[in-house]
Amino acid sequence: MIAQIVTLLIDTLGTLLVYVLLLRFHMQWLRAPFRNPVGELVTGLTNWAVLPLRRIIPGLLGLDIATLLLAWLAQGLMALVLMSLRDYDFARASGAMYAMVGALAAIELLRMSVMLLIAAVIVQALLSFIAPYSPLAPVLDALTRRFYQPFRRFIPPMGNIDLSPLFLILAAQIVIIILERLRFAVTTPF
Repeated sequence: MIAQIVTLLIDTLGTLLVYVLLLRFHMQWLRAPFRNPVGELVTGLTNWAVLPLRRIIPGLLGLDIATLLLAWLAQGLMALVLMSLRDYDFARASGAMYAMVGALAAIELLRMSVMLLIAAVIVQALLSFIAPYSPLAPVLDALTRRFYQPFRRFIPPMGNIDLSPLFLILAAQIVIIILERLRFAVTTPF
């Protein structure tokens, strides 16, 4: 029972940390404004880890590599800790097992990024009806605009209703299915 509680806490807190780090990475990559409640929360929760690492690892082509690396390390470390709680024998583990954990962490970051995109699309759609001039609107617009563009080229609005969010969510679900199959392929030998 104690192991289940510890597993739940580690999984919940670790996943929350990874999501916040990924949100920070995507907000910087997509040039979302940070002067709003979401941006201030994200920077407040992650500055303790990101700022010291940025002194060592610079950005690359406008990407915040330090934040992405932290998210990947947190995801991999969380997987290793959860494996140890499930009594995995690390003495028998080979280098291939650690490579598998690294690959799984990368796949999981991609899946979580797609889930963040889906959440942003849903919240943006809801806010467009409830509070279109919300302080979150510029952040959500920056996070989704680039992904809507391919769909908006081919799917015109019908009766002043933009259907591109629906097609974007459908495409994101397809990407998640592909990532799940990839994750299964990586873990099958183990």
